[in-house]
Amino acid sequence: MAESNHFSPHWDLSAGEALLQDVFGIVMDEAVRKGTDASEKVCEWKEPEELRKLLDLELRSQGERQDQILDRCRTIIQYSVKTCHPRFFNQLFSGLDPCALAGRIITESLNTSQYTYEIAPVFVLMEEEVLKKLRALVGWSSGDGVFCPGGSISNMYALNLARYQRYPDCKQRGLRALPPLAIFTTQESHYSIQKGAAFLGLGTDSIRLVKADQRGRMIPEDLEKQINQAEAEGAVPLLVSATSGTTVLGAFDPLEAIADVCQQHGLWLHVDAAWGGSVLLSQTHRHLLEGIKRADSVSWNPHKLLATGLQCSALLLRDTSNLLKHCHGAQATYLFQQDKFYDVALDTGDKVVQCGRRVDCLKLWLMWKALGGSGLEQRVDWAFTLTRYLVEKMKMRKGFELVMEPEFVNVCFWYVPPSLRGLQDSPDYGQKLSQVAPVLKERMVKEGSMMVGYQPHRSWPNFFRLIVANPALSTADLDFFLDELERLGQDL
Repeated sequence: MAESNHFSPHWDLSAGEALLQDVFGIVMDEAVRKGTDASEKVCEWKEPEELRKLLDLELRSQGERQDQILDRCRTIIQYSVKTCHPRFFNQLFSGLDPCALAGRIITESLNTSQYTYEIAPVFVLMEEEVLKKLRALVGWSSGDGVFCPGGSISNMYALNLARYQRYPDCKQRGLRALPPLAIFTTQESHYSIQKGAAFLGLGTDSIRLVKADQRGRMIPEDLEKQINQAEAEGAVPLLVSATSGTTVLGAFDPLEAIADVCQQHGLWLHVDAAWGGSVLLSQTHRHLLEGIKRADSVSWNPHKLLATGLQCSALLLRDTSNLLKHCHGAQATYLFQQDKFYDVALDTGDKVVQCGRRVDCLKLWLMWKALGGSGLEQRVDWAFTLTRYLVEKMKMRKGFELVMEPEFVNVCFWYVPPSLRGLQDSPDYGQKLSQVAPVLKERMVKEGSMMVGYQPHRSWPNFFRLIVANPALSTADLDFFLDELERLGQDL
């Protein structure tokens, strides 16, 4: 007699498949087509209370019909910010690459964890190959690495590895095994260095801020001075975190000179190239990272300038001694059995602090397969070309004042409205100018026409920071941006 299949009465496979087909249709129409269409809104702003009601967020005891669920999917997309829109200039990421999105869909559908060859055979081999390619671009023929959940975590890994390499006892004995340590970076560096020092128990007091020049680049002579001062105060210098592509100004620290100082003092050199690392793909612009091959570790986020989609963040190491495994390994016998029927060196999960780890290599691998290195190089070069176009256009218009000439694709500028022009010498000019960006930001968001970030920085009042990163950007989008800012600010 044939066996009968007994399914849960609440499990309807065909209905689930039909739902997914419909959801994929909604995603294509609402998120992909409309979400990248310049004639559509970047966002549809609602105040939090109103949005709570529109979303009907409460979770109840009874389930809903499929048509209601589909309506919810549409609503979620409708009121979300369209970060792939060509007029979204707000973050260090923007744009939609179809092959990368295909990779993300496959990754989500397969739902595996990147810890053993046993359950992620394709992705263990793929991650190894992708990391090897990224290391080669840095200039290393060997080494190690791992994909992390964001650049902040990549930077924290670097701090932890540097500490473990110098004081391996700290893995077992903790902070008792350590003298007071000193970490060196600039005020321009990413806030994750501060967070990492706090998280790892080193304390934010362990960070010594090295002076940066007017452009935001670390001054190697001051680094030398800070190291000597830390030693004189009884601290042990451990690590220098240089930045290739700072968050606000897009500055590149002089890596060769910094590497000389690190070599002289025996310090770990970490390069936070989360933002600027993708410039290594460009023959024209990679000189900005001259000397990066002398680093001990590098953070690099392809989800930023290359538009692989969140998240795709690599930590690359020059080390060949399996430092990642020694530093983080816990040898859990239920995952990392040593008597498996394949090479257990392929079980990479013990290199990281996580257990479950999502697959982040596929989207980059698939996109690279489709475009090739030359296609990715063109993507990077186009961003630089558009940045120059925007800067030259700004110089031809009244009211646009650059904070400085950009070195990268961060365009930092003030929009000076008609009422403030010619009043630069008045005592309250800075205070009044500082109020312009927040007002314009509110207007553009409420209209949904575009999004661009602003901030105060150093002693400068609020200025805009436009990021040219979306591969679908055209000169028309940048012309629109300038026109729209003038329109929104004409009465100020």
